[in-house]
Amino acid sequence: MHTFVAVHGGAGSHGSSTERELKQALRLACKKALDSSSLTSRSSLDVVEVAITVLEDDPVLNAGYGSNLSLEGTVECDAAIMDGNYHFGSVGAISGVKNPIQVARALLQHSQISDPLGRVPPLTLVGSGAHAFASKNPHTSSGIVDKGSMVSAGARDRWHYWKKKLTSAKMGDSDPSQPLEIGQNLHDLQDTVGAVTSRFGEMASGVSSGGLLLKMEGRCGEAAVFGAGCWAQNFSPGARIGMACSISGTGEYITRSGLARALGKAFEVLEPINSDEDVDPHAIIQKVLIHEFWKPSQDLGESNPSAGILLMTYEDGDDEPIVRVWCAFTTPTMAIAYASTKNPSPKALILRRPKEMTRIRPDDNLAPVYMTAFSL
Repeated sequence: MHTFVAVHGGAGSHGSSTERELKQALRLACKKALDSSSLTSRSSLDVVEVAITVLEDDPVLNAGYGSNLSLEGTVECDAAIMDGNYHFGSVGAISGVKNPIQVARALLQHSQISDPLGRVPPLTLVGSGAHAFASKNPHTSSGIVDKGSMVSAGARDRWHYWKKKLTSAKMGDSDPSQPLEIGQNLHDLQDTVGAVTSRFGEMASGVSSGGLLLKMEGRCGEAAVFGAGCWAQNFSPGARIGMACSISGTGEYITRSGLARALGKAFEVLEPINSDEDVDPHAIIQKVLIHEFWKPSQDLGESNPSAGILLMTYEDGDDEPIVRVWCAFTTPTMAIAYASTKNPSPKALILRRPKEMTRIRPDDNLAPVYMTAFSL
């Protein structure tokens, strides 16, 4: 039996200036995750946690250290983690914590402890409550840091530049200042990071994000919301296919659609349980992304809804399990990497939607969805 892992650096618009550093971070996340999986006591949740921790520590990505700054110039992060048995934990708008994904994992573990009064444990903690939990939990207390230490020089430069732009725009003035070499577009670094894994058939997923640049303090994005940013469900003889997904894109619209959970439910509903007909993940992903996300978001006035899906499937094969990674996105690019204990050398890719792509079918409201798959 093998461990399979895939990670993403978000769906967005990745330029060539940071491509080398981005791919390096994604490869390292896969490598560290597989190294952790070699320990027999490790679980699929451990693999996801380790992978996302690596991504949070790299300032080239919008999660953890170096994240986008809020309107007040602070780092506030969202993160979630889930296993294939529907255990879930997340934190929202948390600051002063080095690795939000570790706090989300600790909250998931906490939810498994019986309460002496029968109180229902929280799925999600936010803001000061999330920070207080992290500071008291023995697994995360060492990760409590000064809030300023989470701000990178690059993030501070981008914040100053766009804060000045915002102030000028509110006053009705034009700003003659030249664009920054990094972050020329306000939306260049909005990407959520994440990971999916199958360890001995046990599925898990996770997601982490610094959120929007110049966001209001206290804003929670899809990365903190159950069913929005990540989902996992295990393979079983009745279901025939296990899946885990991690989502990136415009948080408010992803949250409205409950995109991750919609994908999970679609795999359950559309599976031909008592049939020899093959399950078609491509068709499932395409249908959900268009009809559950793209079209409803357009109906709300968003002309170009942004979303990226990294999804792993696990199926029974004749001799060994069949594991594939699927990637679908509506943005110009999406950054991913994948590896396994069977093929441990990580492969990192910046997937780019063909410029000539304008539609899938004439009745799809011109949804520019690009999709590809890889066998692991």
